[in-house]
Amino acid sequence: MLECIFCKIIAKEIPTEFVYEDDRAVAFLDIHPTNPGHLLVVPKSHVADFLAVSVEDLAACMKILQKIARVLPQAYNTPDFNIMQNNGVGAGQIVPHLHWHLIPRYPADPLRIYPHEKNYDETVAEFRTKIKQILA
Repeated sequence: MLECIFCKIIAKEIPTEFVYEDDRAVAFLDIHPTNPGHLLVVPKSHVADFLAVSVEDLAACMKILQKIARVLPQAYNTPDFNIMQNNGVGAGQIVPHLHWHLIPRYPADPLRIYPHEKNYDETVAEFRTKIKQILA
């Protein structure tokens, strides 16, 4: 997809700092990092989101995420990290090409993921029941 910025990065039309590449996926540093070492893992095939990815590309991306996460303690002096995947505009996905953020974390960094406040009316049991009924 020619207008996709990640497709352009994968095609090396846009310079970036690649840290890993194989036949199915790439990993490169985020140009607007949340913390030092914040990087993205992206399948080479253009797929918009998590629901569209092939099992093979998904597995390749997971292997890369784990491989890079294992070296974070050496590279950034922290064993802690977040792996995030925003799926859809409502979830904060800006680039419509599936990708995961791998963000090294530090005890004093300002990144906060969860509001830790109840902001819904349904109970956990109601959520469980809905999901189980749909999966059945």
